[in-house]
Amino acid sequence: MLLNPKTANFSHLDQHSKEIMQKTISFFESKGKNKLKKDYHDRVWYSDFLEFVHENKIFSTLLTPEKYAGQNPEARWDTNRNCSFNEILGFYGLAYWYTWQVSILGLGPIWMSSNETIKQRAAKELEQGGIFAFGLSEKAHGADLYSSEMALTPLRQGHYVADGGKYYIGNANEAAMVSVFGKNTETDDYVFFIADPKHKNYELIQNVVDWQSYVAEFALHGYPVKDEDILAHGRDAWDMALNTVNVGKYNLGLASIGICTHAFYEAINHASHRNLYGRYVTEFVHIKRLFMDAYTRLAAMRLFATRTSDYIRSASKDDRRYLLYNPMVKMKVTTQGEEVINLLWDVIAARGFEKDMYFENAVRDIRALPKLEGTVHVNMALIVKFMANYFFNPATYDDIPKFTESKNDRFLFNQGPTKGLSGIGFHDYRIAYNSINLPNIELFKSQIDILSTMLLEAAPDKEQIKEVDFLLNIGELFTLVAYGQLLIEKAALDNVSDDLLDQMFDFMIRDFSKHALNVLSHPLTNQTQIDFCRKMIKTPEPNPVRFEAIWGNHISKLVDSYEMNL
Repeated sequence: MLLNPKTANFSHLDQHSKEIMQKTISFFESKGKNKLKKDYHDRVWYSDFLEFVHENKIFSTLLTPEKYAGQNPEARWDTNRNCSFNEILGFYGLAYWYTWQVSILGLGPIWMSSNETIKQRAAKELEQGGIFAFGLSEKAHGADLYSSEMALTPLRQGHYVADGGKYYIGNANEAAMVSVFGKNTETDDYVFFIADPKHKNYELIQNVVDWQSYVAEFALHGYPVKDEDILAHGRDAWDMALNTVNVGKYNLGLASIGICTHAFYEAINHASHRNLYGRYVTEFVHIKRLFMDAYTRLAAMRLFATRTSDYIRSASKDDRRYLLYNPMVKMKVTTQGEEVINLLWDVIAARGFEKDMYFENAVRDIRALPKLEGTVHVNMALIVKFMANYFFNPATYDDIPKFTESKNDRFLFNQGPTKGLSGIGFHDYRIAYNSINLPNIELFKSQIDILSTMLLEAAPDKEQIKEVDFLLNIGELFTLVAYGQLLIEKAALDNVSDDLLDQMFDFMIRDFSKHALNVLSHPLTNQTQIDFCRKMIKTPEPNPVRFEAIWGNHISKLVDSYEMNL
């Protein structure tokens, strides 16, 4: 259920992709935890990692669509194998993952554009070990695209100058190419163009974070731009920005899974060897419960994220269900990651602060992921647009299989217009829920039924919809329904035991009850809604035999199964 770098065989990947994953693990294990930690504390730019990536053509193999692969027959954009790479980088260090992540964002507008010259140049830069940057957000406006102040001013036919600043732009110190979003001062149209950090009119102002990665503030001063540097104008540039985030935001959930997995190994190893009052820490009932909650949440994160990959890889203009599940990986999986770290930290306590522990990195880095590529609130505002069709207007689709085929995911760079989200259809969620009969899933189904009835008979009114925190908790309830649906689907595909799946729904019932209580307690909630919310609050079905079976078959077997080389 969890990645173990020392035993993982990556059997779901082709031979060359397996070698990439194993070489990457070997790089970090050879570097060792002591050097990894020292570089983290000293905020060392990871040129050794980038050189490793260059020598082994890793980014160029993983991030070059097959059309631009040149002489590399293994190059393609394959979400399935990128999931594994995301998880490995998160496992060893968020800074290493971050340079990969922002390269993906920087490449998004390039691969989505019709500028073949720029695409060919990007492919060559990747082959030469280049990294990329996504110049979207600004200091005064964040990622508010409407308010962008980066100005592209036409001079004469085919020539412009760019003026303005960008803020919180990863890799913008060393990027081979920076995809920059702005506005044409003459037409007020949106525009995406390419900038070069080595140009004299590109000012690298500062690293805005005290971290190993470089997250830049930069400014363009009369920066010359030609038609051949333009990626897109107008609505195409707008769609390019949002569709790029659709590609990139998914990776955050996988990074969170990697971080939590490494932290879990450290926590279980520490607790199983620590003896207090004549008993090992893992013998205390409350500690076993903390580990059980952390393990089932982490296993569920991984199941949901990898099932979402199937929907991403099978997406088309007629099937855009990924636009619900994708922001859930970004929003739900990353916040679950925070919960997992909190649970583990309650086990290892002060040990989690110590400088020789990976855990010390994890407690800091895990907080970043829910706050990147749009906050939880921003992604929830997107998610609730799908709620009506999801519950009340099911569509018909073919079943989505486990999608591990080694192929290029072309649709990611041809997603089309970003409008019309409320019209996207979803297959009936009850198909998954009715496919299995387990005590906690039956309880969870009763919670879902009460929620759907409330949405029909006591739907949020106009005032409640305007209140973000009210809508956020309604959205959390909806999100849990979709989360559980994909857990059941993935459990069937991966032959997950009924015991483990039912134990996962233990925390699902509790989380549902928590959010129902939050809705109930909101000052705008009316009496009818309060009555529904009271009915939603339920207690999971206790099963000590199931609990001990999972402890013995899953959790206790992780003791001493992984420890990073020093």
